[in-house]
Amino acid sequence: MARVRGGPKTRKRRKKWLKLAKGFWGARSKLYRTARISVMKSLSYAYRDRRAKKREMRKLFISRINAASRQYDMSYSQFMNGLKKAGIKIDRKILSELSTKDSVLFKTLVDASKDAIQSS
Repeated sequence: MARVRGGPKTRKRRKKWLKLAKGFWGARSKLYRTARISVMKSLSYAYRDRRAKKREMRKLFISRINAASRQYDMSYSQFMNGLKKAGIKIDRKILSELSTKDSVLFKTLVDASKDAIQSS
């Protein structure tokens, strides 16, 4: 029985890695070994940073809400506590959008928050 050589299979596997490395600079897109290492590293960064992005966005939302609520003499924590006591359930993303786009509605939320804190 003749020995089977793995040429086509190996070439297919290597081309797959090189295709993923398309757009990388220099040897990282040309040489199989460096391309494979670069692609593996980039995929792990992508996985990690998809999760980090969520944390970064939450930080951004909180800092925007804090800045907007301080214009009405309230800290972020007081504002959020007041909203919770008032029974208003709006997530931070929407609050952040309201603080930048619709200041009148945000002011009513701040007033509702202050009223809820004073009544309790």
